[in-house]
Amino acid sequence: MATAAIPRPASASLPSFRDPALLIPVVGAGVLIYLAVLPLLMLLIGSFQAEVAPREFVYTLKNYRAAYASEYTYSTFMNSLIFASGSAGLSFIIGTLLAWLTERTNTPLRALFVPVAVVPLILPGVLESIAWIFLLSPKFGYLNVWLMNLFGLKSPPFNVFSLPGMIWVHSVGQVPLAFLMMVAAFKSMDPSLEESAMMSGARTWQTFKRITLRLLMPTAGSVLLILFVRTLESFETPALIGIPARIYVYTSEIFLAFNEYPPDYGRGGALAVGLLLLSAIGVWLYTRATKEGKKFQTVTGKAFRPRQFDLGPWRWLGLGFLTTYFLFVVLLPFLVLFWASFLPFFAAPSLDALSKLSLDNYRYLSSFRPFWEAMKNSILLATLTATVAMILTSLVAWIVYKSRLRGAWLLDFLAFVPITIPGIVMGMSLILLYVAFPLPIYGTIWLLLIAYVTRFIPYGMRSASGSILQIHSELEEAAAASGASWWETFRRVTLPLLRPGFAAGWIYICIVSFREFSTSVLLATGESRVLSILLFTMFEQGQVTVVAAIGVLMIATLLAIVGLFYKVSGRVGIQT
Repeated sequence: MATAAIPRPASASLPSFRDPALLIPVVGAGVLIYLAVLPLLMLLIGSFQAEVAPREFVYTLKNYRAAYASEYTYSTFMNSLIFASGSAGLSFIIGTLLAWLTERTNTPLRALFVPVAVVPLILPGVLESIAWIFLLSPKFGYLNVWLMNLFGLKSPPFNVFSLPGMIWVHSVGQVPLAFLMMVAAFKSMDPSLEESAMMSGARTWQTFKRITLRLLMPTAGSVLLILFVRTLESFETPALIGIPARIYVYTSEIFLAFNEYPPDYGRGGALAVGLLLLSAIGVWLYTRATKEGKKFQTVTGKAFRPRQFDLGPWRWLGLGFLTTYFLFVVLLPFLVLFWASFLPFFAAPSLDALSKLSLDNYRYLSSFRPFWEAMKNSILLATLTATVAMILTSLVAWIVYKSRLRGAWLLDFLAFVPITIPGIVMGMSLILLYVAFPLPIYGTIWLLLIAYVTRFIPYGMRSASGSILQIHSELEEAAAASGASWWETFRRVTLPLLRPGFAAGWIYICIVSFREFSTSVLLATGESRVLSILLFTMFEQGQVTVVAAIGVLMIATLLAIVGLFYKVSGRVGIQT
């Protein structure tokens, strides 16, 4: 009798690296480590080196002693703290008041001011600082000249080249961010507690102070922290206003260390490590603050509609505040740039200056080769950065939220790491990396592309994650059951469904890449110069009216890019 052969169990085989389910996560992790971790590792190592790219590593603490044990350490720290705290506080107050007036009150024409409040996002930080120098310079500022003539003053009432001036200029640029974050909080707030307070006899101001503000504490804390961190890592205002006024903060000290002859990479690296730690602590506190928000939840399954406060006659004061913000903060910087761009030299508005208006600055730029090279580089970098970052983060988001791989959360963590890296620290890190390991991309536009993609990965990740979480797994499972490969499923099912989040992330990253300055200032060379660096260089050379013309063209180009993308995306069915 023949016995049936018992089949032996097949030995478990390791997954092949050709399998996309394993290959894509491995490649994604490698790319994120290369972009986010390796530069920081080189920054840390370089800060302890006696010289850049030595033949052998020589450990030393002299860089940290030079950075933190000098007579200027305390003043730099205090300037940075005052600048960041003051700017965060002022922008938060203005942004919160704008959000409250437009979202929760009966202020007349409030709906018209909602889009107006975010218009300053279009204005690059370099241009915004230059515009306020045009307005508040003690020597030639339009507002100072006008007020001195009007009231017969002997000295200018404002001086932008001061710490309060720095705080004002940077804070008005951050108001749109504070406004957007606080509007979201006001919209999602259940009004039942406020209504109870009003029914108990509390007045509008008492209700706002005792109920509304307390319910907003988690959001307010997180907004203040993110504004503080963004100010701490900013460089536009410290470069254009702080350095001429000899008011130094961490970012300007790093820049000056790099621009010494010979460059002091060691001290710059040590300063960059300190700034990185401060930024990381701020981001960590921000994440803690957002997690604590559960204690203040008011939105439940019951439907509600946020209640509007009746301001009575005070609503006209609210309208006055909104109008003043629009005229003074939004419109005036644009107008001063537009006016100066038609002048042969800087002059206050007058009949005599009106007769000198011409298109000479624009004619000059039409044949100015560095301008067109910088424009080409800026457009190329903006579009490539947005495209590469969104494709990369879409893949990473799929791995994190759709695959069942263990440790997928690590990719999400790696994608979030760059948000703690200030732009100028990123530039310093890449310099130390590519000086130690010479590659042909050093000094080219491709190094800027790597820096930009790394810098803006967290923003793309948040946008892609929000969209991919809304895609049900059964759609991908149906495609796989029909015989589609992983790549076909991702390309033909997942990516089309990701279009809204992809488009929103693409637009935002394109805008911030086009106007990026702090990352570029240490990396850009003659061949890889971008518009923000050209503006900075020409302003330092005194070509202020040509700078104004470049600024006008820069804003127009940015609007054209966004408009073109919306037009193209509308044709292919992308809705943002």
